[in-house]
Amino acid sequence: MKPKLPIGIDSFKEIREESWYYADKSLMIRDFIESSDIVALITRPRRFGKTLAMTMMREFFDITADSRAIFEGLAIMDTEYAEQINSRPVIFFTFKDCKGNTEEQLLAAMGRVIYGEYVKYYRLFLGQVDENGPYFYKFFATFEKLRNNTIEPCEIEASIRLLEIVVSEYYGIKPNILIDEYDQPLLSSFENGYHGELKNFFSGLYGSALKGQDHIHKALLTGIQRVVKESIFSQLNHISVYTVLDDYYDAYFGLTEQETGNLLTACGLALDDAVKQKYDGYLFGTAEMYNPWSILNYANRKRLENYWINTSTNYLVKAAIAGADEFFHMDFEKLISEGTAAVMANLGSSFTELQTNSTLWGLLVNSGYVTVVERLEDIDVVVRIPNGEVRSEFVDIVAQQARIGADGLRKMFRYLTAKDMDGFMNTYRDLVISCTSYHDARENAYHMLFLGMCLSLHGLYKITSNIESGHGRSDIRMESLSADRPHIIIEFKQGEDLDALKEEALRQIIDNEYYAGLQGSVLCAGIAHDKKKCAISHKTITR
Repeated sequence: MKPKLPIGIDSFKEIREESWYYADKSLMIRDFIESSDIVALITRPRRFGKTLAMTMMREFFDITADSRAIFEGLAIMDTEYAEQINSRPVIFFTFKDCKGNTEEQLLAAMGRVIYGEYVKYYRLFLGQVDENGPYFYKFFATFEKLRNNTIEPCEIEASIRLLEIVVSEYYGIKPNILIDEYDQPLLSSFENGYHGELKNFFSGLYGSALKGQDHIHKALLTGIQRVVKESIFSQLNHISVYTVLDDYYDAYFGLTEQETGNLLTACGLALDDAVKQKYDGYLFGTAEMYNPWSILNYANRKRLENYWINTSTNYLVKAAIAGADEFFHMDFEKLISEGTAAVMANLGSSFTELQTNSTLWGLLVNSGYVTVVERLEDIDVVVRIPNGEVRSEFVDIVAQQARIGADGLRKMFRYLTAKDMDGFMNTYRDLVISCTSYHDARENAYHMLFLGMCLSLHGLYKITSNIESGHGRSDIRMESLSADRPHIIIEFKQGEDLDALKEEALRQIIDNEYYAGLQGSVLCAGIAHDKKKCAISHKTITR
């Protein structure tokens, strides 16, 4: 019988009570208890189960609940820490849906989330505490303002800290603080152009909520990336950050290869090479991880499609790449054409706070667009695109930068690999006409098309640019990985005499034997450009 797949369900309690499929991640609770961290931040991409993990933590510790039934049979209950279940008050917020086109909309969304936790404790306190007592009168006043949406930003800033104080006073036990997707409001403010206006608000909210140990036991935050300590965490000196490069907590977000295999087997599917190429490739610490969102959707639909939806960082990634300088694009092109690139990736700062090439690479790592395969020194790392699904995201990004459609890009290369040169040139001319550079210093329309070629034909061709072959260096050399498709050599020329230049480009390929070492059918194409005009001369040879 096919298991119930919890697609889009991030409530641990609901998953366990309704018998949805669950990969046991409960030993994260043990690691949280054993750590010496007072405040810890775990950064992971979207759709990797952060909210589910945090709701699991809430259900385990929540002193107001009886959670033994939903934890029955899980690994944490076989440890010495099982006795700590439901032993501590918990204050929990998830800001994953806190977005707004304006400051007012975002603050209202955050206020609603905070109000939800106030409601929980309002019901507990009502009739049980002196409403005029120290701090409790502030709590009830803040509750009314949150309920009526009349609260001022400065009062929202102080609201989490106030809740910690009254909960600690009520129970005589310091609460655990759980803040899920803490950086979503920051990303929204950056995207909509009012980040600077709210910088002090975020600093006041998080700084006051997490500083000191007077009223909190431990705090855990999750998000995509770390915001620099000098920014919103300036009041903290005891925060520990666990990025995708760290071993601690490495296997708790996403699915390990064994967990992926078990899930697919339960659904009558196999973890074969096609699935691995499509969805594998992430490295968190030393753990090889799969995106659970993609795997669950594949297990449900049984189709190898692109399921990864990273809407929260998609805008930021596209805008950042579009505005990056020449040095970033040199490494970016190497990543796309060669598969890996050695870069400086700063994972300790947020691109929204510090816009440099190193924080942009850090954003790509943190948000799951690239994964680190080797650490060199300090922030120097080797990165690669993790899998076919993410590569398709990059096809869309490259197409957008060139101001062309990704479908048109793929259509053009289908014509080329089928040696339909009329179809290829008709599409190519249309794309060149519409294509503009993604950087003012780059006016070669075909350069962006080349990047799209590298991505679209991954696994079909080994593509190199300006690599020595024969008696010179070809502009583009495409070595087919299958005898069913031709090898392709492309040489570009620029100038006004298109007819002469296209023949010169083709002759250069043949005279210099750029196809040296290739066996089988080789399509040689000389393409000449004059601004938005282009012409081609081609010849197929067999070796």
